[in-house]
Amino acid sequence: MAEYDYDLFVIGAGSGGVRAARLAAISGARVAVAEEHRVGGTCVIRGCVPKKFMVYASEYASHFKTAKAYGWTLGEPSFDWSAFLAEKDKEIARLSGIYVTNLQNAGAELVHAKARLLDAHTVELVGKDRTVTAEKILIATGGRPWLPRGLEGIEHVITSDEAFHLERLPKRMVIAGGGYIAVEFACIFKGLGVDVTLVHRGPNILRGFDDHVRAHLAEEMEKKGINVLLGSQHEKVEKTASGLVSHLTGGARVEADVVLFALGREAYVEGLGLEKAGVELTDGAIAVDAYSRTNVANIWAVGDVTNRINLTPVAIREGAAFAQTEFYGNPTTFDHEMVASAVFSQPAIGAVGMSEAEARHAGHKVDIYLSRFRAMKNTFAGGDERALIKLVVEQGSERILGCHVVAPDGPEIIQMAAIALKMGVTKPQWDATCAVHPTLAEELVTMREKHVPQELGAAA
Repeated sequence: MAEYDYDLFVIGAGSGGVRAARLAAISGARVAVAEEHRVGGTCVIRGCVPKKFMVYASEYASHFKTAKAYGWTLGEPSFDWSAFLAEKDKEIARLSGIYVTNLQNAGAELVHAKARLLDAHTVELVGKDRTVTAEKILIATGGRPWLPRGLEGIEHVITSDEAFHLERLPKRMVIAGGGYIAVEFACIFKGLGVDVTLVHRGPNILRGFDDHVRAHLAEEMEKKGINVLLGSQHEKVEKTASGLVSHLTGGARVEADVVLFALGREAYVEGLGLEKAGVELTDGAIAVDAYSRTNVANIWAVGDVTNRINLTPVAIREGAAFAQTEFYGNPTTFDHEMVASAVFSQPAIGAVGMSEAEARHAGHKVDIYLSRFRAMKNTFAGGDERALIKLVVEQGSERILGCHVVAPDGPEIIQMAAIALKMGVTKPQWDATCAVHPTLAEELVTMREKHVPQELGAAA
């Protein structure tokens, strides 16, 4: 057997890579991890975590308004962007440090460098004048924002990466995109007092989510003052003396101080030397099987670089499954079915399982249970924000195929619903569960009447 420097070399110290490296090192394996940026990956450094801090910050404006109805007398609130950024950066540094400490305590070596494959077992540490060998290699480099490079004026736009570090809060912002990142930032910056225009080429936001959810959230966003332009996209971005101008299809122009493009993400595979090792790609992402194996026998990949389900908890579970399989003698795969997801919009979305359209397309005959209502907190304060809860139920078996919530606590609610759906819960079992009162979530177990689509109402 060939002698290698390491039993495992991990490229990328994000959520999936760190979990795999730690577990492998704890097993006694010789492990090294290379990270060219800060430890923590997209989630900790420029994704979920700082985004959630921004969500919290942006929600206070509406909280202050609601507080007055509940008897609180407040002075005129003001928001200090610089102070918020300082606290945010301090917390991100703390969390990144925990990742570093956990790796070190597990016995893994951390190398601050870009890693590039020279062959299936050899890794070059760029800028370190060093090459190492490893019996097994795990690629966990994640993803990065995608930009249309040929668009005129693309050099003037920012991505989600830069949105976390703006020197000052803009007065006007144009956001291009209709996915969860674009929608979340639109709600965040609107909540912080920015005049926001969301530009999306599709007929509605959040492709892939349930149609009722998409329409409901778009309506709520517009009620909050976000200008949602559907069926439109950028033709160019122009820099002027007073800021930027988004030139859109149809001749529309929108002036802004910042233009943020959130048109999706792509697997970060550039410069990894995959071609030298013979690693194959599918649609720009590393192709893997259920065990995260690539076509090269000793190379694996987990997380967003594989473009399966691009969520932090999924990357962590994929990394853990890899370590269990390769270092603990316990062949393990991660089940990518019934994975819950959230959109931290305002109101937020929680979803698990199939949308109505997905269920029908898959051949299921389904019954729909749908409720739209104002939560008691809003009715008391005179607010007009409405929640939505929807269940997609298979006829015959009465198994719940999908659960969708649009509400301030939608992501918190959906975590528990996901457990039930993962276990195969049926509508009668769901209905047999006693409600917790008074809560928004009790609507989940009190919906008894089937929803009749509007176009069928006259015939029903």
